[in-house]
Amino acid sequence: MADKRLPFGIEKIREISRLYPTPFHLYDEKGIKDHARRFSRIFGKLNGFQEFFAVKALPNPFILKLLKKQGFGTDCSSLPELLLSEAAGITGESIMFTSNDTPGDEFVKAKDIGAIINLDDISHIEYLERSAGIPKLLCFRYNPGPSMAGNRFIGNPSEAKYGFTRDQLFQGYEIAKRKGVARFGLHTMVVSNDLKEENFIATAAMLFDLVAEISSKIGIAFEFVNLGGGIGIPYRPEDKEVDYEKIAKGIQKEYEQKILAKKLLPRQL
Repeated sequence: MADKRLPFGIEKIREISRLYPTPFHLYDEKGIKDHARRFSRIFGKLNGFQEFFAVKALPNPFILKLLKKQGFGTDCSSLPELLLSEAAGITGESIMFTSNDTPGDEFVKAKDIGAIINLDDISHIEYLERSAGIPKLLCFRYNPGPSMAGNRFIGNPSEAKYGFTRDQLFQGYEIAKRKGVARFGLHTMVVSNDLKEENFIATAAMLFDLVAEISSKIGIAFEFVNLGGGIGIPYRPEDKEVDYEKIAKGIQKEYEQKILAKKLLPRQL
């Protein structure tokens, strides 16, 4: 059973409530730092690992600055999230910008600060070109449809409104290549708040297979894959904490078999 004890007692809460009006959020800075360091230490063994914290999960500038000091980037889906990241000192390719229904000025801002733009639909290639211009680095979000199951938090990919289909990926990378894109990434998000290590490993394996096939057929080299989603936490006493080591080792094994063995060398996982 996971340890559910709080790092403070009722007296500390009463003391704080006398200083600050309620309601308020109380964060454990030491706990966040310790967990971020442990997370980075384990997954940092993977080639070029970079964590992108989802700003939508906690759009708090103090937390973003804290995570930046731990080497985290941010995952943004809107202009306010881009501005929060920028204010926290996070810019450039430390930002992953993934947006579903995106106004042109948001693409402009993302491109201006050098964020990795992750397109959600094949029609967005032309729209991005008109609104902000095509960057040298571009990433596409893949929706595997019925070939991959979701969970009760994120739903089934086949019912989702986001992402390129498999056929659209090949078309999209061909178009991007013709338009002068020189650096490529691939993203998906089919797990969220998941407690099953094998689901994260299976997601990585799926993306590595796609990288190998697209690289061969289109003649491009991928710099990274972004696994998306979120590792769950044990909310209930009977829940088991996710084994980060198991996930990292599983992803590394798939990477070696599907990428290194075929001499496909993306810069990042």
